[in-house]
Amino acid sequence: MKTFCGRANPTTGALDWVEESEEYDYHQEIARSCYADMLHDHDRNDKYYKGIRAAVSRIKARGERVVVLDIGTGTGLLSMMAVTAGADFCYAVEVFKPMAEAAQCIVKKNNFSEKIKIINKHSSDVTVGPDGDMHEKANLLITELFDTELIGEGALPSYEHAHQNLVKAGCEAVPHRATVYAQLVESELLWSWAQLQPAEVEGARLVPPPAVGRCAGAHSVCDIQLSQVSPSSFTPLSPLCTMFSVDFSKPVSSAFRSNSARFVAQSGGRAQVVLSWWDLDMDPSGAVVCSMAPSWTYPQPATAPWRDHWMQSVYFLPAEIPVAEQEELSLTVCHDDYSLWYSLQSHSSSLQDGRAQTPASRPCCICQAHLVWTRPRFGELNDRRRTGSYVEALRSVLSEDSVCLSVSDASLLPVFAHMLGAKKVFSLENSRMSKQVIEQISVLMGEPYFSTSLLPWHSLFFWYCRTALAGLLRPGAAILPCSASLHVVAVEFQDLWRIRAPCGTCEGFDVTPMDEMVQRSLDFRESREAEPHPLWEYPCRALTQSAAVMTFDFTQCVPKQPISSQGSLPLIRTGRCHGVALWMEYHLTDDVTVSGGLTQPISEQGSCEWSRHRKQGVYFLRTAWDSSGDGRAAVSYSFTFEPSSGDIKMDFSIEGP
Repeated sequence: MKTFCGRANPTTGALDWVEESEEYDYHQEIARSCYADMLHDHDRNDKYYKGIRAAVSRIKARGERVVVLDIGTGTGLLSMMAVTAGADFCYAVEVFKPMAEAAQCIVKKNNFSEKIKIINKHSSDVTVGPDGDMHEKANLLITELFDTELIGEGALPSYEHAHQNLVKAGCEAVPHRATVYAQLVESELLWSWAQLQPAEVEGARLVPPPAVGRCAGAHSVCDIQLSQVSPSSFTPLSPLCTMFSVDFSKPVSSAFRSNSARFVAQSGGRAQVVLSWWDLDMDPSGAVVCSMAPSWTYPQPATAPWRDHWMQSVYFLPAEIPVAEQEELSLTVCHDDYSLWYSLQSHSSSLQDGRAQTPASRPCCICQAHLVWTRPRFGELNDRRRTGSYVEALRSVLSEDSVCLSVSDASLLPVFAHMLGAKKVFSLENSRMSKQVIEQISVLMGEPYFSTSLLPWHSLFFWYCRTALAGLLRPGAAILPCSASLHVVAVEFQDLWRIRAPCGTCEGFDVTPMDEMVQRSLDFRESREAEPHPLWEYPCRALTQSAAVMTFDFTQCVPKQPISSQGSLPLIRTGRCHGVALWMEYHLTDDVTVSGGLTQPISEQGSCEWSRHRKQGVYFLRTAWDSSGDGRAAVSYSFTFEPSSGDIKMDFSIEGP
């Protein structure tokens, strides 16, 4: 069955009515899921397996049957581990129907159907009794309910319900315990993602409005690959603090809690940011630990396991606080059933100096900016080099009689234009569309940035706005940026390839039904589409030169006919080509360009440095290609820009000798 769905087109700005299969949403969810990444995480799998074997042995040693409840079973991997370790029966709960069906196939394929029952429900709906989903309560609770923040997927309510209704008192649990750690730091880089900073323009200081400057921001976590943030980018003000632990073998509460860690500041500075991660103890003794710590905490960083399903967390204090070396401080973490937030208190004589933050007070945005701007957007607006590029470009096109119109979301360009002496400046944003422009425009400008953009080329919405405003532009009006170009480079990913790689066999179990499920969803739609990723978090090597494959001339209106481009990129470096990275570069003037992708030339070894402000596009090849680096093999590409829809259709293939 098909249905018409109304979707806002991020490129054209129009509401498109698209005929979609009723299966579209879940195919998209499966195609973009992290199931493969989790199964490729051998460290996680191995630690779970060890914890399960030890728990089964402890129960057997007490002379009891081992009845397992596996909540969030996914592929059924942990249940199969439990049965292999000697469990008598497993109830495996999975709420997502396609995944539950795949788990059923996997369990059958591995000959565990008689000992594993797949229950396609949320665990809070599972019943126990002669006619229930479970015939008896479990004495071994196995779960994988965690996200980067530990509790963001509802782990606490699920555990709370399970202990009240589904497991026996004194049950074993794998994992046995979770512990949350935090470190207070000063970091200009990370703090730039939280608050709008003053900017210098033409010798004048541009200061954020008081409401923005006083705003505590949103309490939502910023989850990133902290391993890619160099320790040189921050100054630790505290030791690594143990904030709290949760024992999953005992009743768990989802009620509000707070915990504090007291310490002496190890250096002076501005307390701004809390770095946080957690560990899982798979057994009561803590002998088997699965850690989410970033790689730079390891004696040998290269040995740290890579995961995209569990990263690290960055929390921003409501306001930066100056601290002195050796000052006595307390870092407090609060949590409800789904989220965490942090605050800082002083125990020195400065208790009354107004610096203490109320622990129970959840940060709340009062300026609205934190509700509509992403963290990278704050970083982009605070980027001094980027601001300098826009100021340089504006200075070259503005005169004292310039009438400017800015078309971007959350842009400072109108303020810059005013400070540079423009006669009049208008700003047009999606959230403020009611005001009419009634004067002919001599300068049309944009970053371009729009809150609805997901992929790099969605910012071509600026081009459609420019076309719609053509009647308001004076003859010879300056357009800034004057053009944009789409760039590509073929890459070898260090780790990101795992999210798309088939698993086949995982820890000795055949999970090919999951591979087939993901591939069906990819074939449904996603296999011919790029997906957005912040590549500064995901190291890769360029195996080709980068190339501009399409150019969009903003001095002209959007054309009526499609624009096409074909070509090839010779593979000039050895490596395994996993796919192609794509990004946009904006040519503000003939001399000033701002990149949403590579920020430095590719090194001779193929190392890439990516913008932290924008996500790039990634197109994964269906099959990776081993490059000999002699240039005889090449990545062929084909692009077509469809003006009517704003879509860019693309195709890539490998041509080898």
